[in-house]
Amino acid sequence: MKGILSVVLVSGGMDSAVTAAIAAKEGPVAFLHVNYGQRTEKRELSAFNAIADFYGVEKRLVCNLDYLKDIGASALTDQSIDVPQGDLSRKDIPPTYVPFRNAQMLSIAVAWAEAIGAKNVCIGAVEEDSSGYPDCRGEFFKAFEKAVSSGTRPETGIKIVTPVIHLKKHEIVKKGFELKVPFHLTWSCYSDSTIACGGCDSCLLRLKGFAGAGFKDPIPYRAEKPEGTSL
Repeated sequence: MKGILSVVLVSGGMDSAVTAAIAAKEGPVAFLHVNYGQRTEKRELSAFNAIADFYGVEKRLVCNLDYLKDIGASALTDQSIDVPQGDLSRKDIPPTYVPFRNAQMLSIAVAWAEAIGAKNVCIGAVEEDSSGYPDCRGEFFKAFEKAVSSGTRPETGIKIVTPVIHLKKHEIVKKGFELKVPFHLTWSCYSDSTIACGGCDSCLLRLKGFAGAGFKDPIPYRAEKPEGTSL
């Protein structure tokens, strides 16, 4: 991947920031961010731009998938569905799952990659220590790459790169510190945009990752592991 242009999906969260750092170390990058009507849309966009500025990325694209809010069926996009208290022992798919979101984001990334001559599309999906989303599994990305091969020009040769997919959260944090990732610029909370709630699945996974790596998370939290939540 050395010297090859990569399109990196950057949500503004810690996993995508570490993925961006890995890609930037390997070669030139273009950053893509997608708004989809999520509760913390403005905060995530702010984090994206801050991370892009940190790495000096000039080639950046922000797209909107507002129809995902109209489709609903997710606590992240439907205000009538509460973001649940975090429970990392949960086995079923949580209500924060946005139906088939990653496929749509990857489609945009692949289209842009083909247009600008990028050979890699990088996404910070995590399989083993994630919230159980079906579109974060390795088998999904392998299948999607096959679809990309079938649906683009023969010479395109775009690969779907998932550098942190088999890492635990604490391993991602350690990797981030090795690469001097600006974690203070990232945002992971599902429900709040000013002070992270500390109680949703995303906050709990993040806090668990920093604790396991032996580092303090640099962003502010309203609470850490509130009563009734489970790590």
